[in-house]
Amino acid sequence: MGVRRGPVGISLGSIMRFFPIEPIQGLLEETGKQSVRRRRLPSDVMIYALVAFGLFVSEGCRDVLRRVVRRQRSPWLDELEDVATESAISQARTRLGSGVVRKVYETLVRPVATRASKGAWFSRWRIVSIDGTTLDVADTPANARAFRRPGVSSGSAAYPQIRVVSLLENGTHILFGATVVGCRTNEVKAARQVIPHLPADALCLADRAFFSYALWCEALKTGAALLWRVKNNLILEKISKLSDGSYLTKIYPSTKARKLDVDGITVRLIEFRVTTKTESEQYRLLCSILDTKKAPAIKLAKLYTKRWTIETVFDELKTKLRGHAVVLRSKTPEHIRQEVYGMLMAHFGVRAVMHEAALDERIEPGDLSFVHAVRVVERYLPQYVSFPPSIELIDLPGPQMRTPPTTDQAPAKSTRTTSA
Repeated sequence: MGVRRGPVGISLGSIMRFFPIEPIQGLLEETGKQSVRRRRLPSDVMIYALVAFGLFVSEGCRDVLRRVVRRQRSPWLDELEDVATESAISQARTRLGSGVVRKVYETLVRPVATRASKGAWFSRWRIVSIDGTTLDVADTPANARAFRRPGVSSGSAAYPQIRVVSLLENGTHILFGATVVGCRTNEVKAARQVIPHLPADALCLADRAFFSYALWCEALKTGAALLWRVKNNLILEKISKLSDGSYLTKIYPSTKARKLDVDGITVRLIEFRVTTKTESEQYRLLCSILDTKKAPAIKLAKLYTKRWTIETVFDELKTKLRGHAVVLRSKTPEHIRQEVYGMLMAHFGVRAVMHEAALDERIEPGDLSFVHAVRVVERYLPQYVSFPPSIELIDLPGPQMRTPPTTDQAPAKSTRTTSA
């Protein structure tokens, strides 16, 4: 049976319904960013515009805003199109700042999987991963000072870079709880800002770069279960062997604490080796679930392979959503942060609609083509969109779209989505 294509019937309106105006206006008022008088580019409109900018990263802001308002009949929006110069948009973004955009993202972008979502759960736990990636930003003195350039073997890198560390709901491919830092900031340090967003029902997967005693403790405070890879040279005493072949062991905050056996945390150690025709690699996983019946070692080892899903999703963000864009368009650090959170919200909107389509068809969201969904949004944005202040959200009335199969997707039938 072929994988179903989809979703179709996506418009910007169907994406924007995941960003209701009431909480956005509440956050603007809370942070003192709500427009005191009705500006031609008010703060609430700029929040929505940033999401649209995230869908069209390679285009100029004015061109994107024109696409947003092109089919509107509102006199206010007709006036908006006339006065929205690149300079006016930049000034409006500067007034808005990045702090409230991040608050909107953190408030509204959340895991959406239900118990009916296929591929989203391991027993009673929601599968979540944490990882980081980097993005090139415009080569301006301000960006270079704020974010720095990555280290290279000789000379300096062509562009400054930002590091994005995020959580991923594996089953829905939704990135949430993300933070934006300079490229020289250690991933573990950045993860301290991300870990508090872990849901209490999560089973969090992490690569060996993230393990530390302190971060493990912070993650446990959220109530989540943990399955983290650790380095092979980490000293772990095997206290006792369990029925599934795993071991009980303890982790400590320091060498001294381990010698004195103080402040130790009991965890399970799962060891296995992955062998291919060309190489063999040893894996060591630490798990906070001590009951082998609830989480057998062999199932946890297989589950850990899902950690690489986040790499695929970062690729959606960096290449499939951004298209041919090489660097982010913004020239200042505050605008860069806005742009990244706008991209993350745009990605969330597309993925949330795709999750609804997957529920409707009773398939995994990962079986749907993200590229196809973005193309449908791009194709129908000028004709089917509604934007604040009217807030009426209009969805495309569901024609069957047929596109050539992408390289990562087998050809099959289209799916439909629910209307906005």
